[in-house]
Amino acid sequence: MAAWLAVLLAACASPPRAPADAAVPADVRTGRLALAVEDQPSQSFSAGFELRGRAEAGSLSLFNPLGGTVAVLRWQPGTAVLESPGHAPRQFASVDAMVQQATGAPVPVTALFDWLAGVNTPVPGWEADLSSVADGRLRAQRRSPPPQADLRLVLDR
Repeated sequence: MAAWLAVLLAACASPPRAPADAAVPADVRTGRLALAVEDQPSQSFSAGFELRGRAEAGSLSLFNPLGGTVAVLRWQPGTAVLESPGHAPRQFASVDAMVQQATGAPVPVTALFDWLAGVNTPVPGWEADLSSVADGRLRAQRRSPPPQADLRLVLDR
């Protein structure tokens, strides 16, 4: 899985960005994200992103440096789908299971929406630094259980 994600993120020739999904609310945040997973360098990556919707139903599109779509993660209650160019869509029971499979660390998507809104929702094992959210920057670190992870987001203005 790690090699698969690394190849996708490094790909230069990708189809254009995915169209907006009419079933997903229009709340949109764009920017760059970086995720470093300790002891798993092949799971560490950075990408452009577009986050739509909310914790209950939304999508996260990841883009390579040239703007091509690397992966689209979509979720709604009871289902989550990971799509990437050249691969069949993969279904998961939850957004958390999908994100953990895609990144190698259980990134708390529900809390991520709160953190971006400046709400310090506690997540066991995670520490969010919201001191720069007003400036469009967020950092969250997973301390336990392993693997440790460092998530950084910079929002476009």
